[in-house]
Amino acid sequence: MTTGVAASLARPGANVTGVAYTQLTGKRLELLVQAVPTARRVAFLSNPTNPNTREFRREAQTVANALGIKLLGFEVSVPDKIGSVMAAVAKARPDAFLTASDPLFFMIHERLIEAVARHRLPAMWEFRGFVEAGGLMSYGALPGELYRRAATYADRILKGTKPADLPVEQATTFELAVNLKTAHALNITLPSAVLLRADYLVQ
Repeated sequence: MTTGVAASLARPGANVTGVAYTQLTGKRLELLVQAVPTARRVAFLSNPTNPNTREFRREAQTVANALGIKLLGFEVSVPDKIGSVMAAVAKARPDAFLTASDPLFFMIHERLIEAVARHRLPAMWEFRGFVEAGGLMSYGALPGELYRRAATYADRILKGTKPADLPVEQATTFELAVNLKTAHALNITLPSAVLLRADYLVQ
């Protein structure tokens, strides 16, 4: 998936390259429903100013349709609005909560985690850091891998390689993280299949 910055991942062109995040919205929704099989209504929070949001919504809706899940869409683009948006989420009484990938949500992740905990919503997040901060689950690329690969690209460019000659790379290693303390606080018994699949547990 590109947003017009690069001509393609294999041949970015211009003076741009880098490491791209892989689209995992649908996979996160699948794992969330596996963890909470009784969830039939899932709140989905996205940032309308993110150029990838339309694709995130499309993928989430496709998976929701396949699973027979009703996706409840909510939007926020500035931190100051998160309180009112999460109040609206709680009023809609969803069974679970999911966000699209967005730097905004990482920036305010502690506030989001506090809100879903207050409203007792099982939630799926993007990175392990969310789980370490008290979130229930996350599924995503290992940030350390992305940083190391970005550093390798920076080194090659500083040594004279043109960015346009370097393909945009995508993450290849992903992990499922689960916070058992949060599951206990929410009175959720996670299926053994989910726990056996988990790469990282907070106990």
